[in-house]
Parts: sequence; C-alpha cells; structure tokens
Amino acid sequence: MEPEVPGRAARRAAARGREDGKRGAGGTFVPEGGTSPSGPAGLREWPAVLVLALLAVSLVVGALFGFRSATVMIGVTLAAAAVLRLCVREVGILAVRSRFTDVMVMLVLGTAVVMLGLSIPPAVVDLPWVPERTG
Repeated sequence: MEPEVPGRAARRAAARGREDGKRGAGGTFVPEGGTSPSGPAGLREWPAVLVLALLAVSLVVGALFGFRSATVMIGVTLAAAAVLRLCVREVGILAVRSRFTDVMVMLVLGTAVVMLGLSIPPAVVDLPWVPERTG
C-alpha cells in the first residue's frame, strides 16, 4: 500500500462529493477546482498566472503601440483562457462556474473584444452595425 500524501484524502473526498453531488462541510457543493488552493507543489495556478501575464503584456503593448493592438491582444487572451479552461484539468481560479459556462463566456467575450478591436478606425474588419465616420 502506498503512503498517504497530505491532502490526497481531501482531494479524493472532494472528487467523490462532486461525482455524487454531495455538499461540502459548509453546506455548499465543492467547486470543480476547489480541493486545495496550492495544489501539488504549488503549481495549480499556472494557467491563471499565464493569463495575467498575457494581460500585462497587452497593457504594455497598448501603452507603447496604441490601443487597437492591445484590444485585439486582450480578446486573444480571453480566448486563450477559454482554451486553457477547456483542456487543462486543474486550472485554479480560472474555474469559476461549470467548465461549459466558463469556456462559452470567455469565448464569446474574447470574440467580441477582438471584433471590436479590429473595427477601430481605420478598420481592418468592417462591421455592418458600426457607422462609418466621415471627417
């Protein structure tokens, strides 16, 4: 029998509780990514750190090169967060709601921000509902 690692029993119990639909100690359902804040060796939050780093790069790009490119990069960052939420099992604080809801919200918002960024005059993409500016 393998030795018991601290936290492993809690993770197993939380996973069983999610599978069975059981509530945690506080009377609420245990969130999907909510077993331990630090995870194994403290590496559980790397997806959120990556997303925050991409957002920081977007802000620097916006300060140096203008807000159109930064807007597009922020939208791409939201799409990258959606892909991480879809593909990575332990995403830490990126797991807010169910996986489907998180992915759909981030994809829709990311697409909207990219399209708005591309429609900033002079527009790269012409959106029919955005009026043309003259003068």
